[in-house]
Amino acid sequence: MGKFSGYVEKIVYHNEENGYTVLILNSDEEEISCVGNFGSINEGEYITVQGEKTTHSLYGEQIKVDQYDVEMPKDVVTIEKYLGSGVIKGIGQILAQRIVKTFKEDTFRIIEEEPEQLSNVKGITEKKAREIAETFSEKRELRQVMMYLQKYGISTAYAIKIYNQYGNNLREVVEKNPYRLAEDIAGIGFKIADDIAMKMGIASNSDYRVCSGIMYMLSEASANGHTYLPLEKLFRKVTDLLDADKESIERNIIELAMSKKIVMKQLETRTAVYSIQYYYMEIAVAKKLLELAMYTNKANDEINKEIELIERSEDIKLDTLQKQAIIEAANSGLLIVTGGPGTGKTTTINSIIKYFEQQGMDIVLAAPTGRAAKRMTEATGYQAQTIHRLLEISGGISGENQKMHFEKCEDNPIEADVVIIDETSMVDIVLINALMKAIIPGTKVIFVGDVDQLPSVGPGNVLKDMIKSEKLNVVRLSKIFRQSEESDIVINAHKINQGEEIDLTQKNKDFYFIKREDQDRLLRDLLILMRDRLPKLANGNPLNDIQVLTPMRKSALGVEALNKILQKTLNPPSKDKREKEYRQNIYREGDKVMQIKNNYQMPWSIKSRTGFVIEEGTGIFNGDMGIIKEINLYAETLSIDFDDGKCVTYEFNQLDEIELSYAVTVHKSQGSEYPIVVLPLLTGSQLLFNRNILYTAVTRAKQMVVIIGSEYTVNFMIGNKNEIERYSGLAIRIKEEEEI
Repeated sequence: MGKFSGYVEKIVYHNEENGYTVLILNSDEEEISCVGNFGSINEGEYITVQGEKTTHSLYGEQIKVDQYDVEMPKDVVTIEKYLGSGVIKGIGQILAQRIVKTFKEDTFRIIEEEPEQLSNVKGITEKKAREIAETFSEKRELRQVMMYLQKYGISTAYAIKIYNQYGNNLREVVEKNPYRLAEDIAGIGFKIADDIAMKMGIASNSDYRVCSGIMYMLSEASANGHTYLPLEKLFRKVTDLLDADKESIERNIIELAMSKKIVMKQLETRTAVYSIQYYYMEIAVAKKLLELAMYTNKANDEINKEIELIERSEDIKLDTLQKQAIIEAANSGLLIVTGGPGTGKTTTINSIIKYFEQQGMDIVLAAPTGRAAKRMTEATGYQAQTIHRLLEISGGISGENQKMHFEKCEDNPIEADVVIIDETSMVDIVLINALMKAIIPGTKVIFVGDVDQLPSVGPGNVLKDMIKSEKLNVVRLSKIFRQSEESDIVINAHKINQGEEIDLTQKNKDFYFIKREDQDRLLRDLLILMRDRLPKLANGNPLNDIQVLTPMRKSALGVEALNKILQKTLNPPSKDKREKEYRQNIYREGDKVMQIKNNYQMPWSIKSRTGFVIEEGTGIFNGDMGIIKEINLYAETLSIDFDDGKCVTYEFNQLDEIELSYAVTVHKSQGSEYPIVVLPLLTGSQLLFNRNILYTAVTRAKQMVVIIGSEYTVNFMIGNKNEIERYSGLAIRIKEEEEI
């Protein structure tokens, strides 16, 4: 770590949003390249930087800046250079020369204290003189803010966001209640705000701190899939987080309820504590579902004739439940179709589409993810899209206080007679709330999904709750069709779901078990499978066609460890491949990666084979997967080609939005299908090694499942019905609203 002082000779690159900058520092007539987060920095300024000298493989010696200070220029040469750099709007090089020639070393004092004198300079009116003084004052204020916030360890990127939010009121807000930063500023959570508060000497039992801790634990709960927390569980979590007394927590829970930031609601035997938005989302969704379900008509004889026509034209034979689904779809305003693999959901939906087509109705198809929408398109032959795209989304990044916004809403509804949503088990309360707002009464809505799969990553348990309410129209498909009976994937998936042991000794075409009880041997053989054996069975694209799934993130067989060894085996370092290290992870050209946050503003383009852009838009979503095509170390960017054809360029400071995806958790695989699924299973938590996880993993495979590991563990998972409880009140809301 060293100190280097000098003038900013040239700004090579500057990102206005986060302050990331590459600049040339003229220090004792030596030019040094500096990289780091600078706030308001301009050519001509005199700065002192602290950082380490490093040698970049392409760009040579650089200083990686950790901290910097700005001093105002003092001599006429540097004052003129500073003013002429464009730092003050309306002053160019020629005007800067005139100003400095007139006022010399007194220039800055004149601008600050006697700006009216600037009008004595040729080319400056009284109005322009005032504008120059105002801009100069703003620059000084921002610089002072940077220095002030630096004391509390706040990075330049966050400092800019804080200044943009509060402006000149910044000090008052931060010193009175730094926990407001967690509510108002994208990316600043409770822990950063708490660290600032502790440095400022705010008491650990402050009401501000306790309120913020309560809201933080509720936001953590929603991040883990819950729409509320039981009161006693919230107490424990807040106590562990803050070490606060029970009386203080009780008082502040009541205060938050009175200020309408939370809702306390009795649900059967427990008191539920909601962040207010999720409580009202559940009510709004319940009301709309029941309203849509009210629209019914009966014309069974005509429908039966139409079904016979469909069977003849499509050369299919529908079973009783499939016919019932078509009749219910025709007669009902809202229908839920659920069933496991091989039970004919696709045939049923195709037949429902054919029926509505024959009636001349406009039909819209959608699914929660790009992969699921692509599968829906392939299975039905009709264009499907993501629900986000159907609703015309715009907004910020999930989890960063930036509200997503949908153009489709009550005032601008979806124009369709029928809306069919596939993979509904993946839909969370936020998304279904937005969807319900955009559907007008009289539009038919059909939800399709497997209720026995894992629930959504986001908050809520929508499909299960809709069915559990027993107030909505549901058709459960249960018959396994003949062609599916030939697949051990389908047969074994149903056995797993029913708690029956599966025969792991059979060697067949699509379901294999490789017994390995030793972790090292398992890992060695897993790598051999992935590198040598399975690619021969993949359709020429092993990265896309073979997916390792695991129940967990941690441990030797968790996502984090597996991705590192699979990367090393499948995409090893090469002088022909650029790479970037970011937060102890290495990203390399050719790596398989996944987006792990919804980023509604991320620009993307789809290009033709010749490189022409044929479509553009915004929005990359949690679970989208692709391959790193290019890393530009100079521009600090990384480009990814996603599976659905979207090309996206990330800045290096956005790399916390992606992770390697040679292996992904079973939860993250929802809504996706892969030709080949490889599942390493040895030991793990009872809450993760359960029937629901194994069932979901097996049903992700289209052509082959390979389980490598312990026979005992597989059988244990089949017998283990324990799941992590998901706190969601939609079923109760539906019942309550139906009674009203």
